Amino acid sequence: MFQWILLLLSNSKKQSLALLQRDMAERGHSLESIKASIEARKPDFDAFIDPQKQYADAVIEVLPTQLIPDDNEGKVLRVKLIMKEGIKFFNPVYLFDEGSTINWIPCGRKLTCSYPGIKFSYGPDTYFGQEVSVLEMDGQFDRLDELIYVESHLSNLSTKFYGEVTQQMLKHADFPGSNNGTGLFQTIVGLKIRDLYEQIIAERAGVPAEAAKV
Repeated sequence: MFQWILLLLSNSKKQSLALLQRDMAERGHSLESIKASIEARKPDFDAFIDPQKQYADAVIEVLPTQLIPDDNEGKVLRVKLIMKEGIKFFNPVYLFDEGSTINWIPCGRKLTCSYPGIKFSYGPDTYFGQEVSVLEMDGQFDRLDELIYVESHLSNLSTKFYGEVTQQMLKHADFPGSNNGTGLFQTIVGLKIRDLYEQIIAERAGVPAEAAKV
């Protein structure tokens, strides 16, 4: 049976700090309430979630930005989408050229970027001894409607029409994280899961995947 697990990780001090700062900056929680919530959930995380990351087909990691030296505010986040290679029905998303190592700063005439800007990275890596592709976004969007420019440079998104990622992001523009990699990568993973489901249903029904899509 195909196994798909998506984990939003907070398994290191840096990641925990990034999530804590995010909740304070974006969600208005107090430091005390966030610490209490983390401590209350930590035993369950350690027992049931953290051990599964080595088996996950896709992992989203939230980390502190590298665009601002010694950042203490946590308003800007660096987010990684780690995607396992060689999984049936799942083709990892790639930037520009599949399998290459890419660093891309898209700010300019086609993408509005206030300080500290936006940086994307993509390339092969290993994760728990397994081959993976990693797509990373550091920074945040000023205008979500301009996300179409970034979307046009990403492949294997499992969209059904041009601009679907941007459309979905605009629908949820008021959600926390909608202007950074947390919202972008959760949207992409959602589309990948939809595509995965349709392919599995098509295989079981013995019909081409395209015919099974609705």
